Amino acid sequence: MTSIEPEVTQRITELRQLLQQASYAYYVLDNPIMEDAVYDRLYRELQDLELQYPQLITADSPTQRVGEKPATHFNSVRHHVPLYSLENAFNVDELKTWEQRWRRQAPDITEVEYVCELKIDGSALALTYENGILVRGVTRGDGVMGEDITQNVRTIRSIPLRLNLEGLENLQRVEVRGEAFLPLDVFEQINGERQTAGESLFANPRNAAAGTLRQLNPKVVDQRKLDFFAYTLHIPGMDDASIVNSQWHSLELLQKIGLKVNPNKRLCSSLEEVAEYYQYWDTERLNLPYMTDGVVVKLNSSSLQTQLGFTQKFPRWAVALKYAAEEAPTRVENITVNVGRTGAITPLAEMYSVQLAGTIVSRATLHNSDRIAQLDIRIGDTVIVRKAGEIIPEVVRVLVELRPPDAQPFVMPTHCPVCGQPVVKPVDEAVTRCVNTSCPAILKGAIEHWVSRDALDIRGVGEKVVQQLVDKGLVNSVADLYDLRVEQLCELERMGEKLAVKLVDAIVNSKQQPWSRVLYGLGIRHVGNVTAQTLTKKFITVEQLANAKVTDIVAIYGIGTEIAESAYQWFQSSANQTLITRLQGAGLQFATSPETETVGDTNQKLAGKTFVVTGTLPTLKRNEAKELIQKAGGKVTDSVSKKTDYVVVGADAGSKLAKAQTLGIALLNEEQLLEMLQE
Repeated sequence: MTSIEPEVTQRITELRQLLQQASYAYYVLDNPIMEDAVYDRLYRELQDLELQYPQLITADSPTQRVGEKPATHFNSVRHHVPLYSLENAFNVDELKTWEQRWRRQAPDITEVEYVCELKIDGSALALTYENGILVRGVTRGDGVMGEDITQNVRTIRSIPLRLNLEGLENLQRVEVRGEAFLPLDVFEQINGERQTAGESLFANPRNAAAGTLRQLNPKVVDQRKLDFFAYTLHIPGMDDASIVNSQWHSLELLQKIGLKVNPNKRLCSSLEEVAEYYQYWDTERLNLPYMTDGVVVKLNSSSLQTQLGFTQKFPRWAVALKYAAEEAPTRVENITVNVGRTGAITPLAEMYSVQLAGTIVSRATLHNSDRIAQLDIRIGDTVIVRKAGEIIPEVVRVLVELRPPDAQPFVMPTHCPVCGQPVVKPVDEAVTRCVNTSCPAILKGAIEHWVSRDALDIRGVGEKVVQQLVDKGLVNSVADLYDLRVEQLCELERMGEKLAVKLVDAIVNSKQQPWSRVLYGLGIRHVGNVTAQTLTKKFITVEQLANAKVTDIVAIYGIGTEIAESAYQWFQSSANQTLITRLQGAGLQFATSPETETVGDTNQKLAGKTFVVTGTLPTLKRNEAKELIQKAGGKVTDSVSKKTDYVVVGADAGSKLAKAQTLGIALLNEEQLLEMLQE
C-alpha cells in the first residue's frame, strides 16, 4: 500500500472543511463566502487527491454527495419515533377546540407557550446522524415504516453530510425531522422543461418533490435542486427533554449544528397571538419563494409534549392550521387542443376569466381524453377551478346541475388541428399524438427545445420568434437555424438590425456547446438532459451511439429499455440521419472533447442590483429572464422588498406588482430589460 504523507491527510481535511463551510454559507445562510471559481478549484483539488488516495475517502466528503449507480429499489425501514402526519384545523375556532382537547389531558397546566412555524408544502424526511455523519435518510411512509432514500437525500445541498457538534459531543446519535421541498422558480423551470419535452406536468411543488425523492437515479435528484428545512430534533435512546427542553430550543440547536431552519417562526404566549400569526401569513405567504399551505402550531414544552403523547394517528401536542384552498366558479367557453413538440395533443379548457391567488386565470389543462371522460366536462359547463399548489390552474369538478340542456360531450380530434394528418392513440398510453414529423406545431416545439437553456442555450430565440421563423418558412428544421442571415431576421416583427446581429451571433456561438447538450437538444423521446450526459460518457461520438444496438444502450447504468429503444429507433430514421449530417456540416459538436466546455459570460453590467421577475413576458420565459440578469451580475429574488431595485413585469402580474407600486420600486418591461442588458 502506498504510504501517505501527513501533509496529504492534512490538506484533504483542510479542503473538506473549507468546502463544507462554503456550502453551509451558500445553501443554509444564503450568504456566499467564496466565489464559484474558487470553490470549483478547491473541489477539483480534493477530487484529485481522493482519486490518488482512495483509502482516505470518507462518507461526509463533499465529493460523495451524488452516487454513481442508480438504485434498483428502496428498502423499508422502521422509524425510531413515529413520523406521523398532523391533525388539521381550518379556522381559529377549530384551533380552540384542539386546545380544549389537549387541556383535558393536562388539566394542571396554566401557563403555556406555542411555537408557530410555516407548514412547508413538501415531503417529510427523517435524517439519522451518527457521530455527526449522515448515515440514513427515510421518507415518512405510513408514519411507522418509511423508505430508505439515503443516496437521494445526500444530493440536497442544504442537508449537511457532517454536523457541527463542537461542544455537543454527547449527541452521538441524533435524528432530524424536516421537509424537503422545491423552490417555486425551480418548480417552474422543471415544468417548463417537461412541457417542452411533451411530458405531463407536475400538478404542484409537493408532488414534484415527492416524485423527485423516489427517483432511482440520484443524478436526477441532484439536477432538480431540492431544498430542506429542519423542524425537529430527536435523540434516540435518550429522553429528548433532558437535552432539548422545548421546541424553540430544538430549532435553535438545529441551527447551531448546521441545519437550515425556516426563519419565519414565532414564539407565542396565547392563541390570540397564534391567530395573528396565522392571519398575517394568509396573504404574505404569496410573496414567499416556496409553497406553504398553513401554519404548524406546537406546544413549546418538551415535557408537556411527552406527557400528551400521540393518538393512533397524530401527536396530541401539535396541529396544522390550514389555509382554505382558493377555488372559484367559472364557465367553460371552449375546449381547444394544443400540439406539443412530441406530437402530444393536450386539451385545454378556455374559461371566462377569474382571479385566483393574485393572478387572472382563463385557461386550464385537461391533460388527456381520460381526464375529460372522468370530469365529463363540456362547453358551456360551469366548473370549479383552482390553482393546484397555487401554481397550475386545474378544473376540480363540474357543476352538472347548471349544465345547459344542449351541451354536447367533447370528442378528441381524429386529425391534427395544425397539419390535418390523422392522429393516433396507442393502446398503452393516455396521450393522443400527431405522428407527422413535418407538422408545424411539432417543428416549433422541436426548435424551442433546441434553443432552450439546457440544450443549445440560444438566447433571444423565444416562442414568438420561433413562430415567425416557421410561419414564414425560414426554418423547416433545427439545422436551418444555422443558415439564417441578419437580413432575413430583420423581416420579423419587432426585430431591428442590432438584435438580429445578436441572434445570429448567439446561434453561431451555440456551435461550441458540448455533445451532451446537442444530444439532449435533438429531442429524442425519453432522453432528458441527465440521460444525455450519461449516454455521451459511454458513446463519445455520434457514430458510436448511432451504431449501438438496444442491448448496448440498455447495458448502461440508469438506462432502461424504454429509453434504449427510443434512442435506437430515432437513429434508424433516414430523416434524422440527414439532420445529423447537416448539423455536423454546420460545425456542431458530435463528439466529447475538452474543447467543448461552455464558456461563461463575463458581462457584469447589473452587478449590485436586485431584481424580481413577475408575470408572463412577451418572448422570454421567466427563468430565461432570471438567468440573463444573473449572468450580467444582478441578483434575482422571489419576493419584493425595500431592497429590490427593479421589478420586471409581464402580463397577468399579481401581488408582486401591487407591492412594487406601493413601495415605489422601478418597473421594467421585457424590452427595457433587454435594452439595459445591451447598453
